[in-house]
Amino acid sequence: MYYGYEYKNINTIIVLKFKTAKFFINLVQLLNRCYNFVQMDEILRIREMIRRSIEDLLNDYKNKFPAIAIMGPRQSGKTTVSKAVFELHTYISLEEPSTREIALQEPKKFLENIGKNEYGIILDEVQHTPLLLSYIQGIIDENPRNGYFVITGSHNLLLNEAINQTLAGRVAILTLLPLSLEELALDKKSKNLERFLFTGGYPRLYATNVQPIEWFPSYIQTYLERDVRQIKNILDLSLFQRFLKLCAGRTGQILNVVSLANDCGISFRTAQGWLSLLEMSYIIFLLQPYYRNFSKRIIKSPKLYFYDTGLLCNLLDMKDAQELTFHYMRGSIMESMVLTEIKKMFFNRAIRSPVYFWRDNHGTEIDCIIEYASKITPIEIKSGITPNNSFFDGLKQWDFITETKNSRKYVFYGGQEQWELSNGTVTSWQSIPEVIKTLLK
Repeated sequence: MYYGYEYKNINTIIVLKFKTAKFFINLVQLLNRCYNFVQMDEILRIREMIRRSIEDLLNDYKNKFPAIAIMGPRQSGKTTVSKAVFELHTYISLEEPSTREIALQEPKKFLENIGKNEYGIILDEVQHTPLLLSYIQGIIDENPRNGYFVITGSHNLLLNEAINQTLAGRVAILTLLPLSLEELALDKKSKNLERFLFTGGYPRLYATNVQPIEWFPSYIQTYLERDVRQIKNILDLSLFQRFLKLCAGRTGQILNVVSLANDCGISFRTAQGWLSLLEMSYIIFLLQPYYRNFSKRIIKSPKLYFYDTGLLCNLLDMKDAQELTFHYMRGSIMESMVLTEIKKMFFNRAIRSPVYFWRDNHGTEIDCIIEYASKITPIEIKSGITPNNSFFDGLKQWDFITETKNSRKYVFYGGQEQWELSNGTVTSWQSIPEVIKTLLK
């Protein structure tokens, strides 16, 4: 965590970062006296900024690739981390209508005009102008400069397809989800399970005093207006919002598209398209089943989860964190959080997420299977705060079927303690980063 100061006028941009607030404030006051900065209280922004894990990768990749793509949901911190790492780059937001119009009408001229900065360019939300990527390819081929182009996007599949067609071999693609437990290690909001589930990980909720119940409705409305309407041209946004809430109510369940479509009053094909849109924009993910080399019949349909539990709680009409104590979906929400935290640990290290679930046709289930470095690690997720023997029922069945009795097994639960037992390790949900780091070694 560090403190940041940013001063701007017509000719000057000064960005400073310090680990201690006292030294930081003293230096800013000295600058004000020496250089007579005017209206100091208006131009000075002091804020605690949480260092993102992905910054190490960005600092490494900017010396290896001519283009770096950062993808993730809206408001996950893509712009902030881009500006923090590439401080001398020219920043261009393609969300701004007039800028986007120029980029669409004259892409070559647009890039020539903004490409005068010798350090590089940040193109924010480039999914609005995918045609630019073809011209960027030409510029890179003609004059390759590592770390010159930084592009961000909120639409996974749409942008990936464009990148694969134009910048293959020239671009490093990274995924930035909202703040992780690893990044929030020092924040009080991440110490209480109910509060953390209710808040989620969007940076704005940790950088300001705004409450989740105040922030998420506007986030959802922005998502509907800017993404849903523009990408899919969905006219009935209220129907889509109903669909979104129905998905929230099915969190942690085996996906049944027919049932979902019937309950929403739409066709099967429409439901499939809307699910794809939610995946594309990092609202939901479909957890695929693990079904390799087993003789018993197992479930082969995916399970539906939300990337952010704060958004999920809002869609479930929760008003405060205390509702989670006895909420009927507490277990499913906890599963969403743990699975997403595991995914973040891999994404922040540029590793494809090797996360699955396992369930046989008798209903025996393992919430999470991690297959990494030729090792298979089964993990159960329990929202209870008191460990009991039933936590290991699924893991025992897994051992019997797979004959992997010596593998490491974990149970993440809602309590605080850690227990090393003969059947595996029972550990707190707060230990997710440490456990995954152990698996990554």
